[in-house]
Amino acid sequence: MKKYSNTKATLAIAKASFRSIIRSPSAVVFSLAFPLIFIVVFANIGGSGVKVDVGVAKTCDTLNPVYKVLGKTGVINFINDQSPEQMSKNLAKGSIDAIINVQKNANGQPPYTLNIQYTKASAQKDGILRSLINNVFYQLNSRGSTIPQPVAEVKETTVQGREYKYIDFILPGMLGFSLLSSGVFGTAFVFISLRLTLVIKRFFATPVKRYSIVLGEALARLVFSLLGALFIITIGHYAFGFTLIHGIVTVLNMLVLASIGLIIFMGFGFTISGIAKNESTVPPLSNIITMPQFLLSGTFFATTAFPSWLQSISKILPLTYLNDAMRKVAFEGAGLTEVTHQLLILGIWFIVIYAVAVKTFKWE
Repeated sequence: MKKYSNTKATLAIAKASFRSIIRSPSAVVFSLAFPLIFIVVFANIGGSGVKVDVGVAKTCDTLNPVYKVLGKTGVINFINDQSPEQMSKNLAKGSIDAIINVQKNANGQPPYTLNIQYTKASAQKDGILRSLINNVFYQLNSRGSTIPQPVAEVKETTVQGREYKYIDFILPGMLGFSLLSSGVFGTAFVFISLRLTLVIKRFFATPVKRYSIVLGEALARLVFSLLGALFIITIGHYAFGFTLIHGIVTVLNMLVLASIGLIIFMGFGFTISGIAKNESTVPPLSNIITMPQFLLSGTFFATTAFPSWLQSISKILPLTYLNDAMRKVAFEGAGLTEVTHQLLILGIWFIVIYAVAVKTFKWE
């Protein structure tokens, strides 16, 4: 008799699962339609940013009234933990929007000099910061004689850099949105349905191995998600000018990251399918996993816009590191070896979530 091939069985399951996915309206909506709608909306309304990230030079006088009033605006996020070299590099890349250095004048006229560096990579936020500085000067000058007028002399310089468009921020977030939705909702619903309808039990009456069932489903979802990611990247690049520094190499790196992210998110789906008692309990359990990541992982808004306690939570979530890695690869031209910190955190999540999935997953 011809020996049974689990490889062929895996591919057959993958083929059947892929057909099921593309025929599922919810899979198409969450993986393709929603991300594209968000991209079109946010790319056209702009999204000039809730926060302006401003680096503070090491020699900056942080006790002066100009610095203090700027810090109270609620719009500026001061960055004090980077070296001068890091700040200059990030300014040119648009990772920060400006660098300020306030110095007290020896002769006292005017009392302070505000040295500020802008970047062409963040042209939209330059206008916001200039407007804020003008308002700050007006507030200080209106206080009376306690502070001499003018309060400060402004010296501006602008460094060259690639323009950081809002599409460069939102598109990687939408890829993360798509992968998380597909990995969690898709996997959880599929496996609990297969278990409740006794399809898996029927599989056990055949020579097919258990790993073939899991690998077949994983392979189908991986192919579908990567095709969707490629479609989203292509639309974003050609329709909205999404930056791909190294062209096809950047695209391939992004697809590798997408694969890693999807595999991790499928672990959440396996866990939920094991915990859920029936299909009606899948949505609330899945939303507990996905909603905090959609909102707090820099998907729609920069995490610097959040208060510090929320930023601490966002630094725990795996989607935060996937989004960050995607943006570094796409806009900054980083290779996979340059996002090892993000990959390390994702690797830790992989170990943790699959350890939980193994304990909770049920075949019957």
